[in-house]
Amino acid sequence: MPGGVQGQVLGLARSLRHAGHDTRVLGPCDAPPPDAGVTPLGRSVPTAANGSVAPIAPDPSCQLRTIRALRDESFDVLHLHEPLVPGPTMTATLLRSAPLIGTFHAAGGSAAYRYLSPIVRWMAKRLDHRCAVSEAARRMAADALGGTYTLLYNGIEIDRFAKVEPWPADGPTIFFVGRHEPRKGLDVLLAALGHLPADVRVWVASDGPQTAELRARYAGDPRIEWLGRIDDREKASRLRGASVFCAPSLRGESFGVVLLEAMAAQTPIVASDLEGYRNVARPGVDAILVPPGDARALARALEHLLSDTACAEALVSAGQHRAEEFSMDGLALRYLELYEQIRAKG
Repeated sequence: MPGGVQGQVLGLARSLRHAGHDTRVLGPCDAPPPDAGVTPLGRSVPTAANGSVAPIAPDPSCQLRTIRALRDESFDVLHLHEPLVPGPTMTATLLRSAPLIGTFHAAGGSAAYRYLSPIVRWMAKRLDHRCAVSEAARRMAADALGGTYTLLYNGIEIDRFAKVEPWPADGPTIFFVGRHEPRKGLDVLLAALGHLPADVRVWVASDGPQTAELRARYAGDPRIEWLGRIDDREKASRLRGASVFCAPSLRGESFGVVLLEAMAAQTPIVASDLEGYRNVARPGVDAILVPPGDARALARALEHLLSDTACAEALVSAGQHRAEEFSMDGLALRYLELYEQIRAKG
């Protein structure tokens, strides 16, 4: 299923292959494999987690496929993203058929970590090295599991956003992409639209538990275009074509990958002032950040960017340089150094 962690896994695998390393991705697939080098392990089950829904695959058949794949392949290193989630990564941690590196993405607390503390702490000790994608993710993992963590921010494949053709836009256009659930703040953006000029349009991508409610509430507003789920290429194209990218999340963002994608696509950003977003966006330099949940403040910031060309251009210029600091190829090199270290330790 599309999502932040899945995007990081696939992007990192592409960069590792580009650097000449044989790389395979093992994971559940609810559709045909999304990329080359993906071994499907079964289907996933939507599970509530951190105010959102995470697709996991804890069923026995998936674990048997995982064990078979690990035994059939001669992996030098296993890189486990969210290594303690029930399913393939937890199975790989228990089996430990090769040196293990674990990357922790989640932030904001975990009931499972609290209630299963002795078990997950024991399992975490089976990892040869631990990484976290943000300070918030590191803090959550360290508080629950102990241990030390290398802080390695997420990366983006810059060319996938910088070189795509812009999607045609009919006038000033705001783009939102994210699961339609309370923590992503789509309802705040749609409320802000009532304070914006009549010629402003909004592209709303993806879907979720709030989709039907929000579509019904704003059914009479022709300025909103409901796109449903879109593929990565259309997402990149719409990022390039939009006048402003808006990320109005309320909480639970450990890292702002989507902000980096907008920067690489050369689109100015208005986002909520969250710790996870500040990891990548410097307020007033790379993006305009506003208080979470404040529809009027969001509307003022959006109108300012839509009307002030000089400000928008300054944000775009700074954002391009900022995005380059988070290149996926650079991240792959950092991980390769860690792979070599844990292999050397045996």
